[in-house]
Amino acid sequence: MHDEIGRTAGEIWQALNGKGELSLAQLKEEVKGKSPVFHWAIGWLAREDKIVITPEKRSFSVQLKDTRRKAASG
Repeated sequence: MHDEIGRTAGEIWQALNGKGELSLAQLKEEVKGKSPVFHWAIGWLAREDKIVITPEKRSFSVQLKDTRRKAASG
């Protein structure tokens, strides 16, 4: 199970690196994520301080933490 979560976290990172900020639903669709592994992988990346999760009106947006810093400074 640990390997599956890690693999999904890598797919999430790659999707965000290539596409930029995505809604949680868009991201789940992009990586063809399956619950609960997708959510565990998001938690893993959040715990490792690799992503930023921002509340939106009815959802959340997710982006890589480094991308957010570059956008703020650029």
